[in-house]
Amino acid sequence: MKQRIITAVVVAAIFIPLVILGGTPFLLTVYLLGSIGLYELMKMKKLRVLSFEAILSHILLWVLLLPNEHTAFLAEINYDKVQVFLIGVLLLLLYTVVSKNRFTFDDAGFLVISILYLGIGFYFLFETRDSLGLGLIYILLTLFTIWATDSGAYFIGKSLGKRKLWPEISPNKTVEGFIGGLISAMVVGVLFYAFSSLDYTLLQLLLISLIIGVFGQLGDLVQSAYKRHYGVKDSGNLLPGHGGILDRLDSVIFILPILHLLHVL
Repeated sequence: MKQRIITAVVVAAIFIPLVILGGTPFLLTVYLLGSIGLYELMKMKKLRVLSFEAILSHILLWVLLLPNEHTAFLAEINYDKVQVFLIGVLLLLLYTVVSKNRFTFDDAGFLVISILYLGIGFYFLFETRDSLGLGLIYILLTLFTIWATDSGAYFIGKSLGKRKLWPEISPNKTVEGFIGGLISAMVVGVLFYAFSSLDYTLLQLLLISLIIGVFGQLGDLVQSAYKRHYGVKDSGNLLPGHGGILDRLDSVIFILPILHLLHVL
């Protein structure tokens, strides 16, 4: 626990100022985090991280992460991000032939899903921060709610947890912890209602916090599911006591697209 707290404080001290700064520094941070996330997924699948498929996958991820205002060079050659991505998918499929099935159809499918998962999630992380008038407050609301949810679920689950939530996927998570996480999330909603400039009623902020709490924990379970499938405990070891980048940001990159699709942000 001591190691987890120290790592969390150090990471927050680096990450929060970059979120506040926004702009190009935050965009570069998003690119770095997305690239590390893709590296972690490839290692999990035991794919070569120095290979044609790795290079192509990172290029496709970087294209998906491009903010709308930075896609002019694609328009000049009569392409958009979706078309570039589809070309990349076709190249991955062709490479299964060229590699004589060393790189398989399953590998190609894994990379396509991984690129979409990370590309959409991290794209909305930057877009939420820099494309909305109150982007900074929206991001802070999302981050603080997720962190409160994680902490509430952990401590309440540890002290009161009896009924397993989803033992086949994550044996340590409990129903009591899940509910504790939602309560903690709504506390953050109350605090943002009292102290932020968001133009939401208390009921609306409670509902938003509840959505973040529910889908944030589901995003964590998604990561637990594929880690269990590939037989790994953590996505990486970059963050002592926490695991990898995806272990810390799984909820964030899962919930932000949902908040946009629901027109909450």
